[in-house]
Amino acid sequence: MTNNRIATVRLGATGPEVGVQGLGCMGMSFAYGPSDAGESRATLERALELGVTLYDTADAYGAGENEKFLSPFFKAHRDEVVIATKFALSIPPDDPTRRVIRNDAPYIRQAVEASLRRLDVDVIDLYYMHRRDVNVPIEETVGTMADLVREGKVKQLGLSEVTADELRAAHTVHPIAAVQSEWSLFSRDIEPKVVPAARELGVTLVPYSPLGRGFLTGSFATAEDLTSDDFRRRQPRFTGENAAANAALLAPVRTVAEAHGASLGQIALAWVQQQAAVHDLPVIPIPGTRRPSRVEENAAATRIVLSEEELALLEPIAAQVAGDRYADMRFASAGRE
Repeated sequence: MTNNRIATVRLGATGPEVGVQGLGCMGMSFAYGPSDAGESRATLERALELGVTLYDTADAYGAGENEKFLSPFFKAHRDEVVIATKFALSIPPDDPTRRVIRNDAPYIRQAVEASLRRLDVDVIDLYYMHRRDVNVPIEETVGTMADLVREGKVKQLGLSEVTADELRAAHTVHPIAAVQSEWSLFSRDIEPKVVPAARELGVTLVPYSPLGRGFLTGSFATAEDLTSDDFRRRQPRFTGENAAANAALLAPVRTVAEAHGASLGQIALAWVQQQAAVHDLPVIPIPGTRRPSRVEENAAATRIVLSEEELALLEPIAAQVAGDRYADMRFASAGRE
């Protein structure tokens, strides 16, 4: 067992202590091209050795395949891990390539039962609304989710990509433990409103894509570098002139990385981790990886502290990023603020 276990922080106002960094598991089954199952399983085990205890999945990742893949690992370590999964992206039977957002009570109940079966657990530790259906009052959605808590099927509630007003409205129905939104050196649109609301309510921020979907690591410079089935090929900031402009923005990240003898990704993660102190609220980023060596690198980033001068050097990056983070921003919180 390693001595390099990461620090811990409380998940939500009354939740468990978890590692200050979690693990995004989507890519083990979905979205980022081919994966090696054996290497992914080794990554899960190594993450746990390093003190990573919050594991993030969703029913939409590979149409349930990601939950099934994770199930044996969760069963083997049930008392050591905190399982987070999500509902809301329904797959129409007649078109498996589409996703329809549903927040209605019948669908939520159907979704939680399916996730419990695939995960093969009695209770989900953290259950998120993955995306917001604006046609269903959020109070109704969270009311149904609260019923799942009372019934013992779910322990804590989370929301993903919600506005500050949506978060406040939800919190009046049932305490919200966590808000998951994209937050990185490239994506800071939650800072003006969502982050202050989370701090006010005692909600933990769980940044997804803290490495800018890998772009901040320098592992690819344009969508053309990616396999044909990689969904990043459809994201505006990674294509054409946008990609070239954004690649140039990595220069200050390289400068800071060289000063610390660290990788670009470690500096990007250290910046996100340090937002906990900057904004005075718990922050648990969930970088995704499928390689044990990468999870070791990511965990080590929790021990990097950036100086005020370094933070100032990195500050202008987000405002200069070319292209939205999604082709359709209506389903992201920034598209509704």
